[in-house]
Amino acid sequence: MIDRIGEDLGFYQKAINLRQHRQEVLAANIANADTPNYKSRDFDFSSALKDAMGEAMRLPDTQLALTSARHIPAKAVTPDPATLLYRQPLQPSMDGNTVDMDVERVQFADNTMHYQTDLTIISSRIKSMMAALQQ
Repeated sequence: MIDRIGEDLGFYQKAINLRQHRQEVLAANIANADTPNYKSRDFDFSSALKDAMGEAMRLPDTQLALTSARHIPAKAVTPDPATLLYRQPLQPSMDGNTVDMDVERVQFADNTMHYQTDLTIISSRIKSMMAALQQ
């Protein structure tokens, strides 16, 4: 039963993780708006989510063998599914910075709205499961 609940919420978990990662990328763009030669970065959320959901095609994470009790356990993980791309500037600046604050603010607000929506959906699904379990 726990596996079914995990599968049900797995999509939203991956979406929330990608939204958080995108928020960090957009915040870095905004923070570096005055940095000379900084190139604005972003990724396509829908293709990153499709890649994250298609994990059955990905190789599993590699566990390193411990041959001595003094070794530190570690795990090699696959790279992040979101490939960062450079944003094409609408009007490049003289110092080489490609951050357009209007575009960044709109993308940041849009991502925040989707993040809050995903959290609301997860919360309502958990509340409905709790209500079903209490009856």
